[in-house]
Amino acid sequence: MSGRGVLCFSRPPRVAAAGCVGGRKEAEGPLAEGFDALVEDTRCGQPSWELAESALARRALDIALEKARLAPENLDAALGGDLQNQCTALAYAMRGVNAPFVGLYNACATMAQGLGLAAALVSGGFLHRAAALASSHFCAAERQFRTPLGYGGKRTPTAQWTVTGAGAVVLAPGGPGLPADGAPVHIAGAAFGRVVDAGVTDITNMGAAMAPAAWDTIARYLAATGRTPAGLDAIFTGDLGLVGSRLLVRLAQLDGAALENHRDCGLLIYDRTRQAVGAGGSGAGCSACALCAHILPGLAAGRWRRVLLVSTGALMSQLTAQQGQSIPAVAHLVELAAGTSGQEGGSQ
Repeated sequence: MSGRGVLCFSRPPRVAAAGCVGGRKEAEGPLAEGFDALVEDTRCGQPSWELAESALARRALDIALEKARLAPENLDAALGGDLQNQCTALAYAMRGVNAPFVGLYNACATMAQGLGLAAALVSGGFLHRAAALASSHFCAAERQFRTPLGYGGKRTPTAQWTVTGAGAVVLAPGGPGLPADGAPVHIAGAAFGRVVDAGVTDITNMGAAMAPAAWDTIARYLAATGRTPAGLDAIFTGDLGLVGSRLLVRLAQLDGAALENHRDCGLLIYDRTRQAVGAGGSGAGCSACALCAHILPGLAAGRWRRVLLVSTGALMSQLTAQQGQSIPAVAHLVELAAGTSGQEGGSQ
Protein backbone atom coordinates (compact mmCIF):
# COMPACT_ATOMS: atom_id res chain seq x y z
CA MET A 1 0.00 0.00 0.00
CA SER A 2 1.28 3.45 -0.82
CA GLY A 3 0.00 6.93 -1.38
CA ARG A 4 0.82 10.55 -0.61
CA GLY A 5 4.18 9.70 0.83
CA VAL A 6 3.02 6.79 3.02
CA LEU A 7 4.45 3.35 2.25
CA CYS A 8 3.70 -0.06 3.74
CA PHE A 9 6.04 -2.75 2.51
CA SER A 10 4.69 -6.07 1.28
CA ARG A 11 8.26 -7.36 1.52
CA PRO A 12 9.63 -5.63 4.61
CA PRO A 13 13.42 -5.33 4.45
CA ARG A 14 15.32 -6.49 7.51
CA VAL A 15 17.95 -4.74 9.55
CA ALA A 16 21.10 -6.72 8.88
CA ALA A 17 23.25 -4.73 11.30
CA ALA A 18 23.74 -1.32 12.87
CA GLY A 19 26.66 0.64 14.31
CA CYS A 20 26.95 3.88 16.24
CA VAL A 21 29.74 6.02 17.66
CA GLY A 22 29.49 8.87 20.17
CA GLY A 23 31.65 11.45 21.91
CA ARG A 24 32.45 12.40 25.47
CA LYS A 25 29.10 13.92 26.40
CA GLU A 26 27.27 10.92 24.94
CA ALA A 27 29.51 8.67 27.05
CA GLU A 28 28.12 10.42 30.14
CA GLY A 29 24.50 9.94 29.07
CA PRO A 30 21.92 7.20 29.78
CA LEU A 31 22.44 5.41 26.43
CA ALA A 32 26.23 5.08 26.74
CA GLU A 33 26.20 1.29 27.10
CA GLY A 34 24.38 0.90 23.79
CA PHE A 35 27.05 2.62 21.69
CA ASP A 36 29.50 0.46 19.81
CA ALA A 37 32.27 2.98 20.42
CA LEU A 38 32.72 6.16 22.43
CA VAL A 39 35.62 8.50 21.75
CA GLU A 40 37.34 10.61 24.39
CA ASP A 41 39.04 12.76 21.76
CA THR A 42 36.12 14.37 19.93
CA ARG A 43 38.56 15.72 17.36
CA CYS A 44 39.35 12.09 16.49
CA GLY A 45 42.95 13.01 15.73
CA GLN A 46 41.82 15.22 12.84
CA PRO A 47 42.89 18.81 12.09
CA SER A 48 39.30 20.12 12.22
CA TRP A 49 35.95 19.41 13.84
CA GLU A 50 34.44 18.87 10.40
CA LEU A 51 36.87 16.10 9.54
CA ALA A 52 36.35 14.64 13.02
CA GLU A 53 32.66 14.22 12.17
CA SER A 54 33.62 12.47 8.95
CA ALA A 55 35.79 10.09 10.97
CA LEU A 56 32.89 9.31 13.31
CA ALA A 57 30.57 8.59 10.38
CA ARG A 58 33.08 6.34 8.64
CA ARG A 59 33.67 4.39 11.86
CA ALA A 60 29.94 3.87 12.39
CA LEU A 61 29.56 2.57 8.83
CA ASP A 62 32.59 0.29 9.21
CA ILE A 63 31.15 -1.16 12.42
CA ALA A 64 27.78 -1.84 10.79
CA LEU A 65 29.42 -3.49 7.78
CA GLU A 66 31.62 -5.62 10.02
CA LYS A 67 28.60 -6.81 12.00
CA ALA A 68 26.78 -7.61 8.75
CA ARG A 69 29.90 -9.44 7.49
CA LEU A 70 29.98 -7.28 4.39
CA ALA A 71 32.76 -5.50 2.53
CA PRO A 72 31.93 -1.96 1.40
CA GLU A 73 31.81 -3.07 -2.23
CA ASN A 74 28.95 -5.42 -1.31
CA LEU A 75 26.71 -2.38 -0.71
CA ASP A 76 24.51 -1.38 -3.62
CA ALA A 77 24.27 2.12 -2.15
CA ALA A 78 24.78 4.17 0.99
CA LEU A 79 22.26 6.94 1.68
CA GLY A 80 23.06 9.59 4.24
CA GLY A 81 23.68 13.13 5.28
CA ASP A 82 24.70 15.54 8.00
CA LEU A 83 24.35 19.20 8.99
CA GLN A 84 27.44 20.61 7.29
CA ASN A 85 27.23 22.76 4.18
CA GLN A 86 26.97 20.56 1.07
CA CYS A 87 26.81 17.46 3.33
CA THR A 88 30.59 17.40 3.45
CA ALA A 89 30.85 15.26 6.59
CA LEU A 90 29.38 12.23 4.84
CA ALA A 91 30.91 13.04 1.46
CA TYR A 92 34.38 13.06 2.99
CA ALA A 93 33.56 9.97 5.07
CA MET A 94 32.70 8.08 1.89
CA ARG A 95 36.06 8.78 0.27
CA GLY A 96 37.68 5.42 -0.26
CA VAL A 97 34.43 3.50 0.31
CA ASN A 98 33.88 1.45 -2.79
CA ALA A 99 30.10 1.86 -2.86
CA PRO A 100 27.65 4.28 -4.53
CA PHE A 101 26.75 7.23 -2.30
CA VAL A 102 23.44 9.11 -2.29
CA GLY A 103 23.85 12.34 -0.32
CA LEU A 104 20.76 13.56 1.55
CA TYR A 105 19.84 16.67 3.46
CA ASN A 106 16.80 17.13 5.63
CA ALA A 107 18.69 18.46 8.65
CA CYS A 108 17.98 16.40 11.77
CA ALA A 109 15.32 14.40 9.90
CA THR A 110 17.96 12.81 7.67
CA MET A 111 18.23 9.42 9.42
CA ALA A 112 14.57 8.45 8.97
CA GLN A 113 14.65 9.93 5.48
CA GLY A 114 17.58 7.73 4.49
CA LEU A 115 16.17 4.67 6.21
CA GLY A 116 12.79 5.09 4.53
CA LEU A 117 14.33 5.55 1.09
CA ALA A 118 16.70 2.62 1.55
CA ALA A 119 13.83 0.41 2.75
CA ALA A 120 11.73 1.31 -0.30
CA LEU A 121 14.58 0.52 -2.68
CA VAL A 122 15.38 -2.81 -1.01
CA SER A 123 11.72 -3.83 -0.65
CA GLY A 124 11.11 -3.03 -4.31
CA GLY A 125 14.05 -5.15 -5.39
CA PHE A 126 16.02 -2.23 -6.81
CA LEU A 127 18.82 -2.69 -4.29
CA HIS A 128 19.91 -5.82 -2.48
CA ARG A 129 21.88 -4.29 0.37
CA ALA A 130 21.78 -0.62 1.32
CA ALA A 131 23.04 1.47 4.20
CA ALA A 132 21.42 4.52 5.79
CA LEU A 133 23.55 6.79 7.96
CA ALA A 134 23.61 10.24 9.53
CA SER A 135 26.00 12.23 11.70
CA SER A 136 26.47 15.49 13.56
CA HIS A 137 29.15 17.11 15.71
CA PHE A 138 28.55 19.72 18.39
CA CYS A 139 31.60 21.80 17.55
CA ALA A 140 31.07 21.70 13.78
CA ALA A 141 27.41 22.69 14.17
CA GLU A 142 28.19 25.52 16.59
CA ARG A 143 30.77 26.94 14.21
CA GLN A 144 28.41 26.76 11.24
CA PHE A 145 25.07 27.81 12.74
CA ARG A 146 25.85 29.86 15.82
CA THR A 147 28.97 31.53 17.20
CA PRO A 148 32.60 30.50 17.66
CA LEU A 149 32.96 28.26 20.72
CA GLY A 150 35.46 30.64 22.30
CA TYR A 151 32.88 33.43 22.22
CA GLY A 152 31.17 32.01 25.32
CA GLY A 153 27.68 33.13 24.33
CA LYS A 154 24.80 32.51 26.73
CA ARG A 155 22.49 29.66 25.70
CA THR A 156 18.74 30.13 26.14
CA PRO A 157 16.66 27.56 28.10
CA THR A 158 14.97 26.42 24.87
CA ALA A 159 18.27 25.76 23.07
CA GLN A 160 19.40 22.18 22.48
CA TRP A 161 22.78 20.47 22.44
CA THR A 162 23.95 19.01 19.13
CA VAL A 163 24.88 15.34 19.49
CA THR A 164 28.43 14.38 18.60
CA GLY A 165 27.88 11.02 17.00
CA ALA A 166 26.96 8.94 13.99
CA GLY A 167 24.75 5.95 13.31
CA ALA A 168 24.59 3.54 10.37
CA VAL A 169 22.07 0.82 9.53
CA VAL A 170 22.49 -1.87 6.86
CA LEU A 171 19.30 -3.21 5.25
CA ALA A 172 18.85 -6.44 3.32
CA PRO A 173 15.85 -8.30 1.86
CA GLY A 174 13.55 -9.94 4.40
CA GLY A 175 14.46 -13.41 5.51
CA PRO A 176 16.68 -14.75 8.27
CA GLY A 177 17.18 -12.48 11.25
CA LEU A 178 20.02 -10.43 12.55
CA PRO A 179 23.48 -11.99 12.63
CA ALA A 180 23.64 -10.95 16.30
CA ASP A 181 21.46 -12.37 19.04
CA GLY A 182 17.87 -11.17 19.17
CA ALA A 183 14.68 -11.17 17.13
CA PRO A 184 14.75 -10.04 13.50
CA VAL A 185 13.87 -6.37 13.06
CA HIS A 186 12.14 -5.18 9.89
CA ILE A 187 11.08 -1.88 8.36
CA ALA A 188 7.33 -2.34 8.05
CA GLY A 189 6.51 1.08 6.62
CA ALA A 190 7.58 4.65 6.08
CA ALA A 191 6.15 8.12 5.64
CA PHE A 192 7.84 11.10 4.05
CA GLY A 193 6.89 14.40 5.64
CA ARG A 194 5.50 17.61 4.25
CA VAL A 195 7.22 20.93 4.91
CA VAL A 196 5.34 22.68 7.71
CA ASP A 197 6.05 26.26 8.74
CA ALA A 198 4.53 27.28 12.08
CA GLY A 199 5.96 30.79 11.86
CA VAL A 200 8.65 30.28 14.50
CA THR A 201 11.61 32.62 13.97
CA ASP A 202 13.64 31.86 17.11
CA ILE A 203 16.61 29.77 15.98
CA THR A 204 17.24 28.79 19.61
CA ASN A 205 13.85 27.05 19.80
CA MET A 206 13.99 24.27 17.23
CA GLY A 207 11.56 22.12 19.21
CA ALA A 208 8.70 24.56 18.71
CA ALA A 209 9.49 24.85 15.00
CA MET A 210 9.57 21.06 14.43
CA ALA A 211 6.69 19.78 16.60
CA PRO A 212 3.90 20.66 14.11
CA ALA A 213 5.75 18.82 11.34
CA ALA A 214 6.17 15.79 13.59
CA TRP A 215 2.47 15.58 14.37
CA ASP A 216 1.54 16.14 10.72
CA THR A 217 3.58 13.10 9.64
CA ILE A 218 2.47 10.92 12.55
CA ALA A 219 -1.21 11.75 11.99
CA ARG A 220 -1.01 11.05 8.26
CA TYR A 221 0.69 7.71 8.85
CA LEU A 222 -1.82 6.64 11.49
CA ALA A 223 -4.74 7.61 9.24
CA ALA A 224 -3.30 5.83 6.19
CA THR A 225 -2.42 2.59 8.00
CA GLY A 226 -5.25 2.37 10.51
CA ARG A 227 -2.74 2.35 13.35
CA THR A 228 -3.49 3.97 16.70
CA PRO A 229 -0.97 5.33 19.20
CA ALA A 230 -2.16 2.71 21.70
CA GLY A 231 -1.42 -0.05 19.17
CA LEU A 232 2.24 0.89 19.12
CA ASP A 233 4.72 0.15 21.87
CA ALA A 234 6.41 3.53 21.48
CA ILE A 235 6.59 6.60 19.24
CA PHE A 236 10.13 7.96 19.20
CA THR A 237 10.62 11.48 17.86
CA GLY A 238 14.03 12.64 16.73
CA ASP A 239 15.05 15.72 18.61
CA LEU A 240 12.10 17.80 19.73
CA GLY A 241 13.64 18.17 23.16
CA LEU A 242 11.61 19.23 26.17
CA VAL A 243 9.79 22.15 24.58
CA GLY A 244 8.91 20.40 21.33
CA SER A 245 7.86 17.18 23.07
CA ARG A 246 5.36 19.00 25.24
CA LEU A 247 4.02 20.83 22.21
CA LEU A 248 3.69 17.59 20.21
CA VAL A 249 1.61 15.96 22.95
CA ARG A 250 -0.61 19.05 23.06
CA LEU A 251 -1.09 19.09 19.27
CA ALA A 252 -2.11 15.43 19.37
CA GLN A 253 -4.57 16.15 22.18
CA LEU A 254 -6.19 18.90 20.12
CA ASP A 255 -6.83 16.25 17.44
CA GLY A 256 -8.24 13.83 20.01
CA ALA A 257 -5.17 11.58 20.22
CA ALA A 258 -3.22 10.60 23.34
CA LEU A 259 0.54 10.10 22.89
CA GLU A 260 1.14 8.41 26.22
CA ASN A 261 3.90 6.26 24.72
CA HIS A 262 5.84 9.15 23.19
CA ARG A 263 9.57 9.38 23.84
CA ASP A 264 12.10 11.78 22.39
CA CYS A 265 15.61 10.78 21.35
CA GLY A 266 16.88 14.20 22.41
CA LEU A 267 15.66 13.53 25.95
CA LEU A 268 16.88 9.92 26.01
CA ILE A 269 20.47 10.45 24.89
CA TYR A 270 21.28 12.94 27.69
CA ASP A 271 20.30 13.31 31.34
CA ARG A 272 19.13 16.91 31.66
CA THR A 273 19.28 16.77 35.46
CA ARG A 274 23.05 16.34 35.49
CA GLN A 275 24.21 17.33 32.00
CA ALA A 276 24.12 20.95 30.83
CA VAL A 277 22.28 20.33 27.55
CA GLY A 278 19.46 22.85 27.78
CA ALA A 279 16.21 21.47 26.41
CA GLY A 280 17.87 18.20 25.28
CA GLY A 281 19.81 16.77 22.38
CA SER A 282 19.55 17.60 18.69
CA GLY A 283 21.42 17.06 15.44
CA ALA A 284 21.27 14.57 12.59
CA GLY A 285 23.22 12.16 14.78
CA CYS A 286 20.65 12.35 17.58
CA SER A 287 17.98 10.01 16.22
CA ALA A 288 20.64 8.01 14.36
CA CYS A 289 22.50 7.22 17.58
CA ALA A 290 19.34 6.64 19.63
CA LEU A 291 18.08 4.27 16.93
CA CYS A 292 21.25 2.20 16.87
CA ALA A 293 22.12 2.33 20.57
CA HIS A 294 18.64 2.01 22.08
CA ILE A 295 15.69 1.37 19.77
CA LEU A 296 17.01 -1.45 17.58
CA PRO A 297 18.55 -3.34 20.55
CA GLY A 298 15.23 -2.96 22.40
CA LEU A 299 13.30 -4.43 19.48
CA ALA A 300 15.80 -7.25 19.02
CA ALA A 301 15.59 -8.10 22.73
CA GLY A 302 11.79 -8.19 22.68
CA ARG A 303 11.32 -5.06 24.82
CA TRP A 304 9.06 -3.68 22.09
CA ARG A 305 7.44 -5.27 19.05
CA ARG A 306 6.34 -2.28 17.00
CA VAL A 307 7.53 1.33 17.20
CA LEU A 308 7.71 4.48 15.11
CA LEU A 309 10.88 6.51 14.63
CA VAL A 310 10.02 10.06 13.59
CA SER A 311 13.14 12.08 12.81
CA THR A 312 12.51 15.83 12.83
CA GLY A 313 14.39 18.56 11.00
CA ALA A 314 14.48 22.37 10.93
CA LEU A 315 15.19 23.46 7.36
CA MET A 316 16.74 26.87 7.98
CA SER A 317 20.24 28.07 7.18
CA GLN A 318 22.53 30.79 8.52
CA LEU A 319 21.40 33.06 5.68
CA THR A 320 17.66 32.59 6.16
CA ALA A 321 18.06 33.16 9.89
CA GLN A 322 19.96 36.40 9.27
CA GLN A 323 17.21 37.50 6.89
CA GLY A 324 14.60 37.01 9.62
CA GLN A 325 12.79 34.20 7.83
CA SER A 326 10.61 31.77 9.76
CA ILE A 327 11.79 28.18 10.15
CA PRO A 328 10.16 25.51 7.94
CA ALA A 329 10.38 21.98 9.29
CA VAL A 330 9.89 18.42 8.13
CA ALA A 331 9.54 15.01 9.78
CA HIS A 332 10.08 11.60 8.22
CA LEU A 333 8.90 8.35 9.77
CA VAL A 334 9.74 4.67 9.68
CA GLU A 335 7.83 1.88 11.38
CA LEU A 336 10.09 -0.77 12.90
CA ALA A 337 8.76 -4.20 13.83
CA ALA A 338 10.28 -7.16 15.61
CA GLY A 339 9.29 -10.62 14.45
CA THR A 340 9.82 -13.11 11.68
CA SER A 341 8.18 -11.01 8.95
CA GLY A 342 7.59 -7.53 10.30
CA GLN A 343 3.96 -7.85 9.14
CA GLU A 344 2.14 -8.63 12.40
CA GLY A 345 -0.60 -6.16 13.12
CA GLY A 346 -1.80 -5.22 9.65
CA SER A 347 1.01 -3.93 7.45
CA GLN A 348 0.03 -4.45 3.84
